[in-house]
Amino acid sequence: MNKLPYLTADLPGIGGQLKSSPEDFLVEEIPLYLPSGEGQHIYVEIEKRHISTNEAIKRIAQALSISSGAIGYAGLKDTQAITRQTLSIDNVSTDAVGALHLPNIKILQVHRHRNKLKIGHLQGNRFIIRVRGVTAQDIPQVETILEILSKKGVPNFFGEQRFGTRTNTHRLGELLIRNNEAEFLAEYLGRPQAHETPDIKTARQLIDEGRLAESLAIWPGRLSDERWLLGAWVRAEGQPHGICQKLSKKVKLFFVSAFQSEMFNQLLTERLPHLDSLEKGDVAYLHRNGAAFVVEDVTVEQPRADAFEISPSGPMFGAKTLMAQGEPGQREEAMLAQYQLGPTDFDLPGLDIRGTRRPYRFNLQQPKVWWEDSLMVSFELPAGSYATRVMAEVMKKE
Repeated sequence: MNKLPYLTADLPGIGGQLKSSPEDFLVEEIPLYLPSGEGQHIYVEIEKRHISTNEAIKRIAQALSISSGAIGYAGLKDTQAITRQTLSIDNVSTDAVGALHLPNIKILQVHRHRNKLKIGHLQGNRFIIRVRGVTAQDIPQVETILEILSKKGVPNFFGEQRFGTRTNTHRLGELLIRNNEAEFLAEYLGRPQAHETPDIKTARQLIDEGRLAESLAIWPGRLSDERWLLGAWVRAEGQPHGICQKLSKKVKLFFVSAFQSEMFNQLLTERLPHLDSLEKGDVAYLHRNGAAFVVEDVTVEQPRADAFEISPSGPMFGAKTLMAQGEPGQREEAMLAQYQLGPTDFDLPGLDIRGTRRPYRFNLQQPKVWWEDSLMVSFELPAGSYATRVMAEVMKKE
């Protein structure tokens, strides 16, 4: 993963520190619809502190003696934060949910509704963020940066979380696409990195030396996916052929998605100087419903882009990706040629990688900046957008 550029690179960042405590980062869901008051599902708004959405669901399910699968959610929320979000719980009583008292989870509202919440069933998220280690004199600079982002859009880069702590998930995805199992196993299980703990460094070094059984004997249990695959490799007496097929579909899709994301980031970097301007042949992304179409007349469509109804988009390459035409299409073809790949190379057995389009920018709304013992920033973002991309432009810290 390369360092990501800034849309506002000509404006210095303010530096500072995020998330010194969970209270410094507040996230609140903006619902797509309100519960009707009737139905078998309980819609419960919770406030969680310093735990993940999955952990909150697990604790609630255990307390109600139900399966975690009975609980729906619209989106995953930050762990290092205070977050407010709605969950749906199937076939329980409002009294049972309202009576819950769990560590780091507060019950805010309980209502009934007809359907289960699913991923994407939210309009967006509202953020209130405290930046420590800066001064009130930084407010005008932040306001200027946010004004530019509000007008042009925020670059929709995939961040470091997509590329893992070893920053190599995109490389693993590329190796799966190429069916290079020997190199995949070497990259996934071997090649220790400086930041890793001594036990995993030792285990990975043994992989590099071809001492697979010895590595398996000391492999840390916390890396369970890697340990399971290593066990399969040992049972195959060190032969790599067919080992990657034993990876779960979820893991393989994650790696391939990271490779798609890396190529998207590269194309977005090229597009950054003209982020808010359409080109003939662009595939425009309709923010209202995710539909896409090829731009034939820029003069007709540009006013819609200025109103943030549509945006230029980049490909998440797949076997049936809608490709751009004209100069934008040439850049996309050049990206595939750089890797010596074509769309059909993503047609992997057992994985439905059809490809899609992703907007090159997202809309920043209602930005505000003020001083309250520290610098405070608030704004609203559409569902699926990351506040960290906004704050990266503001702070410009590595």
